[in-house]
Amino acid sequence: MPRIVVMARWPAANRCKQRLNHDLSGCAGVLNAGESAMRIQRQLTRHTASVVTSMAASRTITATLAIDGLGPSAARRWGEQLGLTHVELQGGGNLGCRMKRQLLLGQRTDRSTLFIGTDLPDLNSNDLQAAITSLQGNDLVLGPAEDGGYWLIGFGRKLLARPQHWPLGGIPWGKANVLEQTKAQAAQNQLTTALIARRNDLDHLADLRPWQG
Repeated sequence: MPRIVVMARWPAANRCKQRLNHDLSGCAGVLNAGESAMRIQRQLTRHTASVVTSMAASRTITATLAIDGLGPSAARRWGEQLGLTHVELQGGGNLGCRMKRQLLLGQRTDRSTLFIGTDLPDLNSNDLQAAITSLQGNDLVLGPAEDGGYWLIGFGRKLLARPQHWPLGGIPWGKANVLEQTKAQAAQNQLTTALIARRNDLDHLADLRPWQG
């Protein structure tokens, strides 16, 4: 059964959604940008958890919540509140290192694994199922984001059995060419890559406007 790992940061004022926080700071009528950004992040995280738990309840996938910003006990309590009872801590390092750690914690290499964040207002089970289907015939699946990165990355069973072909070494996280760099590394390692639907992460105030009103 495929596994989905939700990479989540504890939504605390002035510690999450920094780019959105910065944009909100310049808006008239916003008294506390940090608190506003925190509330938005909480709502996004709840939505993500709702989509994933519905798939887990139907036995489509198994789910893991990988948390940054909390200790073990608090992380477990937050996971229970979100309906995601399998909880791990992300640990240190860049995003590639943290994802690789979660793969190793999974202990099994005979099932595909998807990673998603909590920044996608229109996350839906159809897109996630499309990614799972794509992994049946590919080593890697990517969900492109409008900013040049990706909102989803999935690793097929064959790739998980060949860690020497890990395609995320030296990726410039946070830059506009993350997707292209990942595709290039995958091609260099002779990995087959599939792309699913392009979506827009909510990082800036402009990204929020389609969801207002």
